[in-house]
Amino acid sequence: MSVTGHLPLLGFGLPVSGGWATPETMRRTARRAEELGYASLWSFQRVLYADDRLDAAYRSVLDPVVSLAHVAGATERIGLATATICAPFTAPALLAKSLTSLDVVSGGRLTVGLGIGWMRQEYAAAGVPFERRGARMEEYLRCLQALWTQDPVEFGGEFYTVPRSYVAPPPVQRPHPPVLLGGVAEPALRRAGRLAQGWISSSRQDLTRIGEGIETVRAGAREAGRDPEALRIVVRGLVDLLDEEPAGHRRPLQGTQEQVLDDLAALRAKGVNEVFLDLNFSPRVVGPDVDPDAALEYADAVLETFAPANASS
Repeated sequence: MSVTGHLPLLGFGLPVSGGWATPETMRRTARRAEELGYASLWSFQRVLYADDRLDAAYRSVLDPVVSLAHVAGATERIGLATATICAPFTAPALLAKSLTSLDVVSGGRLTVGLGIGWMRQEYAAAGVPFERRGARMEEYLRCLQALWTQDPVEFGGEFYTVPRSYVAPPPVQRPHPPVLLGGVAEPALRRAGRLAQGWISSSRQDLTRIGEGIETVRAGAREAGRDPEALRIVVRGLVDLLDEEPAGHRRPLQGTQEQVLDDLAALRAKGVNEVFLDLNFSPRVVGPDVDPDAALEYADAVLETFAPANASS
């Protein structure tokens, strides 16, 4: 019996972090994910690695837009998405141009995942004040929408200004590519519900409590007079595929194929629309002591095991 109807859409994390993030592996993974029926490929941004306490995944990370553009030419149908870009690090007009260009060259396959960022060192390097990040982000989203929907565009705010001008070409997707917001704090969750088309959970999200976050996002939508059920809820899935059931405590998405499929179905029941399996955060794939051949073998096994085109029970 097919189980695909009980599962969220499945995407896959593009190799953008660590040693497996080579041009060849990126292209090969993207093509295979498309062949296997995955809905999307996801990249993420990390500008600096300024603290040794951070995950190894943050030590060496390729630019998210460049990475997606690289595999756009190697694929035809699979969605391309960011989870996430720290929006305030780039002027809205420049980011709009970059993302529009990616939407055009990919034939309208882009989903824009944006975040507010949390690392003070990155804000300092970007030349942006760390204070009042929430207010800056809200204005950023309004400016970005204006750049994508107005012709000519003109925007004047506290943080951002766009003189009356023409911006072309427009994105393929109209009125603009879907915008999803990341974040874990309550104001960020409500902002996603009020202003975006959905929410992306972080790598540190406790999936046993995902329902609470989803409800906060939906509450923000209701407060803004929007349809909470229309929001797209996306989870970064830190999958850990095992040959045998783990002893003792097991976190969601850790275990055998059957256990992980059960976890995915449980996430769907809680309101999650899409999960992308992200091995950029797996210590079996990214880390200083990882064997490159073993890492690629494991990544291929995960890609094949959960292939939507083959999902059955």
